[in-house]
Amino acid sequence: MKASLSRSGFTLIELLIVIMVLGILAMIIVPQITISTEDAKESTLQTNLLALRNAVELYYNQHANTYPGAKDIAGADPADAAAAQTAFLQQLTRYTEEDGTVSATKTAAAKFGPYIRGGALPTNSFNNLNTIVCDIAEDDITVKASGSAAAWKFYVITGILMADDGAHDAL
Repeated sequence: MKASLSRSGFTLIELLIVIMVLGILAMIIVPQITISTEDAKESTLQTNLLALRNAVELYYNQHANTYPGAKDIAGADPADAAAAQTAFLQQLTRYTEEDGTVSATKTAAAKFGPYIRGGALPTNSFNNLNTIVCDIAEDDITVKASGSAAAWKFYVITGILMADDGAHDAL
């Protein structure tokens, strides 16, 4: 009796063809996934920025045409940019009186707000921060400068709010 040796498997050429086809597919699919991720981040950024701008404008209209951060948490002029930043956050996330005085509870005088729920600003999807930098001196409405390593930048006098990640300040 003659024993037959049969070998089954793929040849080297067949394996190389399969690897090349997989490589071509990967070259087509991976950039589309990356583009989708960037589009999602930009869409999220625009949504968060719109929500913040709406909150700022509502505050402005309910507080005698004064933007958040223009008065400190006690209703006086802020001592510096850090006090304006603290006031901005608290005035949008807590109850406020018309002069900007902040209250943890709703009262007859502190009847406005909160404009943003959760006690924090939304996150900038490109730098994953939710911090804000307030400029209390600039009064030129055309000025927009970013890059201070925060999520958002707000010009207290002009009311301009923008993303502060260095690449999306035009939104």
